[in-house]
Amino acid sequence: MIGLLIAQYADVAVRRKAAAGAGGRILHLDLFSGIAGNMFLAALLDAGLSRRALVGDLGGLKLDHLLRVRKVKRGALSARYLEVRVPKNRRKQKASAHHHRDHGRSYLEVKTILERATLDTAVRDRALAIFGALGHAEAKVHGIPLEQVHFHEVGAVDAIVDVAGAAIGLARLGIDRVTASPVALGEGTVETEHGRLPLPAPATFELLRGIPTVPAHVRWETVTPTGAAILRTVVDEFCSLPAMIIESIGHGAGDDRKGPMPNVLRAVIGHSSGSVADRVVCLETNLDDFIPEHFDHLMERLLEAGALDVSVQHQQMKKNRPGFLVRVLARPSDRLALARILFEDSTAIGVRATESERIVLAREARRVATRYGRIRIKLIRDDAGHTAVSAEYDDCKRAARRAGVPLRDVVRAAEEAGRAALD
Repeated sequence: MIGLLIAQYADVAVRRKAAAGAGGRILHLDLFSGIAGNMFLAALLDAGLSRRALVGDLGGLKLDHLLRVRKVKRGALSARYLEVRVPKNRRKQKASAHHHRDHGRSYLEVKTILERATLDTAVRDRALAIFGALGHAEAKVHGIPLEQVHFHEVGAVDAIVDVAGAAIGLARLGIDRVTASPVALGEGTVETEHGRLPLPAPATFELLRGIPTVPAHVRWETVTPTGAAILRTVVDEFCSLPAMIIESIGHGAGDDRKGPMPNVLRAVIGHSSGSVADRVVCLETNLDDFIPEHFDHLMERLLEAGALDVSVQHQQMKKNRPGFLVRVLARPSDRLALARILFEDSTAIGVRATESERIVLAREARRVATRYGRIRIKLIRDDAGHTAVSAEYDDCKRAARRAGVPLRDVVRAAEEAGRAALD
């Protein structure tokens, strides 16, 4: 059960809400040569992430490390190559201090480092989710409890910086949605602390469950466990390059390899304008023996786990029994996590899943200052260039209760402030 909860958390804990499904800033990952943690972070730097800001934020980890970034050539492409270095004197101290623990950090130690780090809450949550996915995969493939998972000392610092840097980069660049192409997988073997293992490495394979892959036709590791954990946690949809206005392109280099394609991760950042098309999955189940009072809890769990919408309809079922139809709209990548919630928190014994295309208008979330406090609003733009302003109900309700005024007054004030900010 613990493993299931960790996997669910890693998949959905830091997903954007429905507002991020369209509009806003998009990051698309072109995985023609796979992904590693340092490739992802280097690609974000090449696409416009401030190195100064990144280094400043990484200081919140309180880990002794150096970040080295340089321009390299991979085939015909110019790219950035990132290395995380642990100072030699620090490495020796750590080796001595951790001799009885195989010179490594346990998953729980890494978790503690991230929890105590001086990071924005959203950044910390995303980094914890990525490491949660990584730790769970390692525990499963080695057949050990999560508490016994250890990362090699230098490798642990490397992975912590890569993972925290990935979360920092996404936040600093204002990314609302992440898409990715199918991931190219190499073959052959790799030498590890556990001996020689087949490629993709077992933990990588575990993390790629449910993710589309294609052969890379190379005999080297194209996807590392850290890279796979990042994909598993941050990607909203695996698809072709979505409709967008391209702003910047970044190339993150892996090690120099001979092969049919440069060992590079390409990151494309842009924003959508007007209506765009994406894919959603509709999950449905019929219930005739569910306690109606429990719907509130079920809907809350589904929405917290990333559902775009949840609805309940009364219906007449077989043997003339009254029942309910529960319908959940979600991103395709969330279908399994949401189906598990339906099984756990309702009497469902089967869930129907239908995938379809939807057309949505671009939207952007902001906070505006009003005499009742700061209120979240949503800006919705249509293809004609018109922008509608909609105040967030929960914020308005709290402000109205706090100020002792009608809800409509708070809504009006928030939407007027939103329209004024557009002028």
